Amino acid sequence: MMEIIRMVVVLSAITGLSGFVLSGLKVWTNPIIEEQVLMNVQGPALKQLFLDSTNDPIADRKTLPKPGSEGETIIVFPAIKDGKLQAVAMEASGKGYGGDVNVLVGFNVDKDNLLGISVTTHKETPGLGSRIQDPAFTKQFKGKDPAKAVLKKDGGDIDAISGATLSSIGSADAVKQAAGWYTALKDTIKTTWQ
Repeated sequence: MMEIIRMVVVLSAITGLSGFVLSGLKVWTNPIIEEQVLMNVQGPALKQLFLDSTNDPIADRKTLPKPGSEGETIIVFPAIKDGKLQAVAMEASGKGYGGDVNVLVGFNVDKDNLLGISVTTHKETPGLGSRIQDPAFTKQFKGKDPAKAVLKKDGGDIDAISGATLSSIGSADAVKQAAGWYTALKDTIKTTWQ
């Protein structure tokens, strides 16, 4: 009986120590992972959206409270040219066929329309749902009023990708979500980078 108790104690200690080490490793690597995502995922997407900016949107980013969510935040990336705020971008997500579709959505702050979108991450079917990141799909959003940046089946101006309806819906939902955040944060955004 003592052997069983000793074995349970030893296994519990090993399990507890392993859990402690793993949680410490996660805390230690989390900032490194976030920096890599900023530089290697969101950075190239921002370069596609902000062609004329003279600043570094990653370095100038601000964290603002997410509208409608208590305690949650959203990262807003600015595009500044000659000291004047031209556009902002924020990342939102929608539910696609293979999981979440994360889309970086850019807004022109003077016209309050869409500057464009760039798909950052997705798990959609290669060759079918993955076509949401092709320019043939993403360029449809450029210059649109956010209210019209929905699929044609929902009364908007965006053509869905044939055979990839859920991927198209996920992308459009992400744009709609980001548009709601932009509308709620518009005044804060304009005063933040003046």
